Amino acid sequence: MSKSENKTQATAASVDAFLDAIADPQRRDDCRRVRALMEAATGAPAVMWGPSIVGFGRYRYRYDSGREGEWMVTGFSPRKNDLTLYLMPGFEQQAALMAKLGKHKTGKSCLYLKRLADVDMAVLEDLVTRSVAAMAPQRIDNAGN
Repeated sequence: MSKSENKTQATAASVDAFLDAIADPQRRDDCRRVRALMEAATGAPAVMWGPSIVGFGRYRYRYDSGREGEWMVTGFSPRKNDLTLYLMPGFEQQAALMAKLGKHKTGKSCLYLKRLADVDMAVLEDLVTRSVAAMAPQRIDNAGN
């Protein structure tokens, strides 16, 4: 791996085995529901990215610095404190939906949820679908096209 490549890369590890190993039954069920939602939204199968991220689809990016690489179109990770969803375009354009989502926190492209029961699933599905649609011009995996 060159210095300019991401440390986190897609792997051949089993997504099912990863999800089956989640100790908390509620978190495990939430992750399976998010997997189904993201597979439907992207038309792409779940793939492990590094040891703890489940990603869907691929896009190519290039920064002004010249650094470029590939990353998932969307994905999630069952972190210790939150279920983290990766929605690449971020949330600035989605203020109205975010206000209706329910209990959550955000980072630049991360949506942090304690559990799916805390949010409106129809709103979450809309957010994921809009995020995937926004990434369509950059996709290189041809899924969902």
